[in-house]
Amino acid sequence: MRTFYSFTVILGLSFFVSSFATIENENLKYKKTSNTISFKNSDNDDVKENISNDFFKRYSDLKKYKSEVMSLYKNRTLGTIWYDEDEINEFGSILYQKAKKTNDLVIPYQKEIDQLFDSSSDANFSRTDADMLLSSLYVVYTKKNNADKKKIAYDAMLKDFLNYSTIEEATAKVEDDGNLYDQYYKLQDVLKKYKKLERSSKWKPIVTEVPYKELRPDAVSSTIAQVRTRLYLLGDLKQDSKSDFYDRELMDAVMKYKVRNGFKPNYILAEEHIKEMNIPVSDKVKTLMLNMERIRAISPQLVNNDEFVMVNVPSYELIYVKNGKVVLTSSVFVGSPLTKTTIFNGEIDRIVFSPYWTVPQSIVDNELKLKIAADKNYLAEHNMEVVNGQVRQKPGPGNSLGLVKFMFPNPDDIYMHDTPSKTLFDFEKRTFSHGCINVKMAKELAAAMLQDYPEWTQEKIDKAMAGKVENSFKLSKKVPIYICYFTSLVNENGEVGFFPDVYEKDAELNPEKTLTAN
Repeated sequence: MRTFYSFTVILGLSFFVSSFATIENENLKYKKTSNTISFKNSDNDDVKENISNDFFKRYSDLKKYKSEVMSLYKNRTLGTIWYDEDEINEFGSILYQKAKKTNDLVIPYQKEIDQLFDSSSDANFSRTDADMLLSSLYVVYTKKNNADKKKIAYDAMLKDFLNYSTIEEATAKVEDDGNLYDQYYKLQDVLKKYKKLERSSKWKPIVTEVPYKELRPDAVSSTIAQVRTRLYLLGDLKQDSKSDFYDRELMDAVMKYKVRNGFKPNYILAEEHIKEMNIPVSDKVKTLMLNMERIRAISPQLVNNDEFVMVNVPSYELIYVKNGKVVLTSSVFVGSPLTKTTIFNGEIDRIVFSPYWTVPQSIVDNELKLKIAADKNYLAEHNMEVVNGQVRQKPGPGNSLGLVKFMFPNPDDIYMHDTPSKTLFDFEKRTFSHGCINVKMAKELAAAMLQDYPEWTQEKIDKAMAGKVENSFKLSKKVPIYICYFTSLVNENGEVGFFPDVYEKDAELNPEKTLTAN
């Protein structure tokens, strides 16, 4: 069963996917520079001042930016900002590309900066010069994009930028600090950990036997030792014993790993689990960054909702929040890739008990006509009838909508409903519907939403769900519903979950999979 994974920290979201710039760094060859002079470990103030004076004397057109540039190094022990070892890091690449694409931006010493990214250039800069040229570019770029501000906190914005994926995030941070949600910062903390893993040499592919055989407790295999190391790196294990025996300690770690990533909670290590563990850490970094970007697109005014329903498509899960607390969590299944569930927000205004199901004409044309032609009793056998030229299914326990549905006006005519097909919730990948959201605990959700309506006693609810007569109730207080798309989330314990990109929306935002970070 996919676990939704603690949405309590993302209150009242409006889910509109923002554009996410891809970084074509695979085609960009960073130029290595000599390291004859460096700020690093230069604790003497006179030395620092001499280095900066020397730089701004040689690059005199940048002298007017000296105070802003030097403020960037103040709390960094004056080490380099845009370098990892001997190469410009990806943040330097992002900055360079953004600046180059900015209209009417005059870049002092653009020729020299271009040479930093040109592997064929014979120019040889010290790493300090190169780093300060990029810091100067950062200041120039930020001034251009914050022209209306009298004072810009360059050092604070840079600190944020080095944790974010785009320059826009950094420049927006000063304004939006009070409007971001806890989940954003939780993802940011996890991102730092995964960036560190990415830079290390500890993340190695798990090599398995061919053909692969499922691993269960008490198994002995070299794969077990590799899995143990992986789960230690991810924090599911407190220590790495290097043992190739599937023991109790590893069982607990596997369970923890599976639950946070939405797999069925058991101890079996199937090939799909090894495949997920073998996703490159760089791809995990991209996923975290993409979901941080999604959260930045959330409308801040919705944060005050004390009651709402939230569905996350990738984790196949729903939560109902009331008075700021999660009172119900349920599995769902959603639209197939061909009939995707729409990502949007709306308001539930009606609960319909024992509903009729008016079969969409597309289903009639593409599916039912063939079945009716093959079996003249098909409609009667499935409790269906034709009314005013439309096919509809009568109320009852076999109704495709189950015993209750939740209506929220939207142009795509999708809604949430119960289902008689409960066995479908046993699948991990649950993309079965024509677009509507099928809720495992639909009856419990209806009862929870009606607690503020005294006339709706449990007896009345049970009677309304008897499946004989349709009964529609209009809510006096509409309940916000958010249908969202997060492929990574962090729970209240700081544990991250990664979920399948079922509609390939991550791929749409980052089609060439070139966005990386350090």
